[in-house]
Amino acid sequence: MLNLDNVELVKKTDALGMLDLTMGYPKQFAEGLELAQKQFQAVPKAFDHVIILGTGGGSAASGNLLRSYLFDRMAVPLFVNQGYTVPRWVDAGTLAIVVSHSGNTEEILAATEQAVAQGAQVVALTAGGKLKAMAEEKSFATIEVPGGLMPRAALGYIFVPILHILEQYGLVEGCLKELDETIALFEELGKKWGPESPFDENLAKQIAAKLYRRVPVVYGSLPFTDSVAWRWKNQFGENSKVPAFWNAIPALHHDEIVGWDAEGAITGQFAVIFLKDKEDNEKIQKRIQITKQILSERASIAIEVETVGESRLARLFSLVCLGDFISCYLPILGGIDPTPVAIIDLFKQKMGQ
Repeated sequence: MLNLDNVELVKKTDALGMLDLTMGYPKQFAEGLELAQKQFQAVPKAFDHVIILGTGGGSAASGNLLRSYLFDRMAVPLFVNQGYTVPRWVDAGTLAIVVSHSGNTEEILAATEQAVAQGAQVVALTAGGKLKAMAEEKSFATIEVPGGLMPRAALGYIFVPILHILEQYGLVEGCLKELDETIALFEELGKKWGPESPFDENLAKQIAAKLYRRVPVVYGSLPFTDSVAWRWKNQFGENSKVPAFWNAIPALHHDEIVGWDAEGAITGQFAVIFLKDKEDNEKIQKRIQITKQILSERASIAIEVETVGESRLARLFSLVCLGDFISCYLPILGGIDPTPVAIIDLFKQKMGQ
């Protein structure tokens, strides 16, 4: 197992710089807001619903994080759509925010065509590609963001502009005021959890070591940290190259929890992480503690992590940031670069045949 305090070796293993991108969140989130403000202005408008068309690490992750963050702050439904088609209810009363960092995601291009055909008002967010060309052809409002990044490492260029769009249309208000604290917190957490911070003082390195050669199961809670659990699961897949699973409390107590009574040593291969926040109500807190008590006797390890920060936005991204660092350190422990996604490249190659 690689020594995570050997900074030179850590950086050599992380040859394509995923840790640097994670450390760069403060700059990226500030730039994301600046780009959005320069490129998109709108007058408030009434919509019946909002749909975010996006897949995977950056796009759908941003949509789901927004869904949690705005759960009790938006008066209209927000729906995240990852497939080739859109629901029948999409119509002229729908704001469709279309996100494809590359601009060439086939599912999103197909879903956008259908959303347009059903009358939705479209705003595109992209670094170029076919989506940019479609936006120019159909005169969509567009926010163009920097390319060349793995979408999963471009949250600041996706989440922040979408939040700006929602505020411009009057669907939410005052949320971007929480961005200053969030950026300052990123700076602080980068010093605490970055590669220069020693193992004995670095929570991200410590948790990565506990997860080494185990299968992570991440449990958030509804309605806030469930989206973060989904993000952690995806980051373990893309960055750490390990299968991982997620679910949300209280929903998992009605079905999945029974699976932990599997016979033999199966459950001992899993490590459970519970995500906590100060907004969790008393019932959720009690459920987390009971679940941890039960699963501590079944899983190999059970870990609790809690949000830090004051505003909801800062707290949300404190957990996102921690998960991103952990997911980078975990493969590095085994000498693996977190950035390449060979199996996704193979799948795309076969889809193109």
